[in-house]
Amino acid sequence: MEQVSFIVWRESVEALLVVGILYTWLRASPEGRRGLPYLWGGVAAGLALAGALALVLLGVSSWLSDEGQEWFQAGMALVACALVVQMVLWMKKHGRTLKRELETGARDSVSNDNWWGLLVLVMIAVAREGSETVVFLYGTVSAGDANGGTLMLALAGLGGFIAALLTFWLLQLGGKLITWRRFFALTEFLLLLLAGSLLIGGLDRLISLDVVPTIIDPVWDTSWLLSDSGGLGKVLADFGGYRAMPALISVLVFAVYWVGVWLTLRMVDAKAARVQAQKTQAVKQAG
Repeated sequence: MEQVSFIVWRESVEALLVVGILYTWLRASPEGRRGLPYLWGGVAAGLALAGALALVLLGVSSWLSDEGQEWFQAGMALVACALVVQMVLWMKKHGRTLKRELETGARDSVSNDNWWGLLVLVMIAVAREGSETVVFLYGTVSAGDANGGTLMLALAGLGGFIAALLTFWLLQLGGKLITWRRFFALTEFLLLLLAGSLLIGGLDRLISLDVVPTIIDPVWDTSWLLSDSGGLGKVLADFGGYRAMPALISVLVFAVYWVGVWLTLRMVDAKAARVQAQKTQAVKQAG
């Protein structure tokens, strides 16, 4: 349940950020205020697209056999893992320029009196966050046990959304304790942990289908120290992919995942540093 709350919380904050930027910019001018109905229309259209994706996933799952569902759920867990990593990398590349990019798109729509373009811009932004949430949630539930039932999942999602509203309000205050930079830094790390958990959950299903060899199973047994079926161990299992009795293939895949993520993030940071250095040098030469 805590995974569901976290995913809804994180994705809702990002969606609120996008809508909040455009809403503030549109309200700043009389011309922009004419676009507010299109802004809310884009939000509604984006949510509708995300809802349609959820219905498609549920429909596809219901048509499959038991073994087919195992394959589908394993695939969705792995897809969700890839999407989480992709989202973290995207935010690292575009987080600093997100506001400028959104405002530029909105400004072009206003200057050309193209309000439908604004609606499409918002629809795509909201649909992106909403569809990611749907895939993450489905992948998370598929990778785990999901014994809480529909009602508990709905309550966890509602709690995550309420927490997102509160978080967005606090971040808008611009306090020194909670800033957008710290928020994204912390949640990026948590998202990468969650992606690792989704990866291991999907791998567990592939192992159960006899598609992936275990090599050695188990490599060790730490259940006497920290069980993964309850308490802190369950939290680490849900958020970090911890297994008290892991197969060797799971250990190897998990290690490759974190090494790959670390190297990729270093490459992104190095590229951003080079771009910033080039901009600084250009400013000095122009001065």
